[in-house]
Amino acid sequence: MIKKEMIAMLLAGGQGSRLGVLTAKVAKPAVSFGGKYRIIDFPLSNCINSGVDTVGVLTQYQPLRLNTHIGIGIPWDLDRNIGGVTVLPPYEKSTDTEWYTGTANAIYQNIDYMESFNPDYVLILSGDHIYKMDYEVMLDFHKKNGAEVTIAAMPVPLEEAKRFGIVITDDNRKIVDFEEKPEHPRSNLASMGIYIFNWKTLKEALLAKASQPNLDFGKHIIPYCHENGAPLYAYEYNGYWKDVGTLHSYWEANMELVDIVPVFNLYEEYWKIYTKSDTLPPQYLSNDSVTEKCIIGEGSSIYGKVYNSIIGCGVTIGEGTVIRDSIIMNETEIGKNCEINKAIIAENVLIKDEVRLGDGEEVPNETDPHIYNNGLVTIGEKTVIPKGVSIGKNSVVSGITSEADYPDGKLLSGKTLIKAGEDR
Repeated sequence: MIKKEMIAMLLAGGQGSRLGVLTAKVAKPAVSFGGKYRIIDFPLSNCINSGVDTVGVLTQYQPLRLNTHIGIGIPWDLDRNIGGVTVLPPYEKSTDTEWYTGTANAIYQNIDYMESFNPDYVLILSGDHIYKMDYEVMLDFHKKNGAEVTIAAMPVPLEEAKRFGIVITDDNRKIVDFEEKPEHPRSNLASMGIYIFNWKTLKEALLAKASQPNLDFGKHIIPYCHENGAPLYAYEYNGYWKDVGTLHSYWEANMELVDIVPVFNLYEEYWKIYTKSDTLPPQYLSNDSVTEKCIIGEGSSIYGKVYNSIIGCGVTIGEGTVIRDSIIMNETEIGKNCEINKAIIAENVLIKDEVRLGDGEEVPNETDPHIYNNGLVTIGEKTVIPKGVSIGKNSVVSGITSEADYPDGKLLSGKTLIKAGEDR
């Protein structure tokens, strides 16, 4: 029988609705990051760098691009005969067929997959965080303490602790209590949604709570283990970790990559981040182009000026165009003499000549102020923007738009322009 010491289950089914139009057609873990990567590359690379060679990736929402990206796992050296990477969508069973309804329900529906490796330990990961972590060190901590469940936790400022699941520990880091988004936190150790379970403990908890609707780790499985006397420990992590769940945090995490000394270093020799790379020609910078503090993906042609920005692969930026503090994803084409400030532009967008993005004053977005804020302009995938229009801050545009969509050639700050058939 196959025997693996530890396997990983990577939850990558999330819609990521707070990323607005960026996730209208693609699962959040498949969103581009840092010019050439996708968000899921980070936990997958952590697995292979930590010696975890068996990963189940649980997909659900808009999985096509994610599945194509992962393929058979070659970029991460996860194309193994035994183990490797397996994409696990929900599937039809003879009874009780259902979508994954909660983080732990998704794991429960794949008990047979996990059982087939007869693991000692199961590592549960989320597919939408940017960080580097050696899971082997966490496993050593788990074993040393005789834990049945270890939760990775990181210190957060006490005033922010009410946004997280908080763990309360004794002096040996044994968890004595936990609180989900407490009004008055008793600790500042926030759960990162990364868990190591003894397989026996996890299996028993999943079977015991299987009928619970929207079965969730934080709300159901971990409290069940705690109530039944399983020793729970908190593994403290102090490195860089970013949940890129909002447009602003996504924009910030990308911008931090172009700092002179980036907090998050993509260039470390001993902890590489692997990704599926298409065969593309090198970047082309024309005589008149200017680039300062940028990451520019392969196959991109720059004829204009780019400052403090992340440019994906296969992007074209026309003559006379000036781009600042922006993220431009793969295969997007920007015409001549455009001005683009603090924008997030998704993949395969066409922006014609003389367009201005990020004009005017900041006004709250009219439809989704909780999504489109902090002065950003967000442009959805495959959008077309006609020549000569100006678009204000905290605005969003998605779909094939024409001059008729811009009264007086303008879309004012805070406006939402999503063409029929497009999702928010």
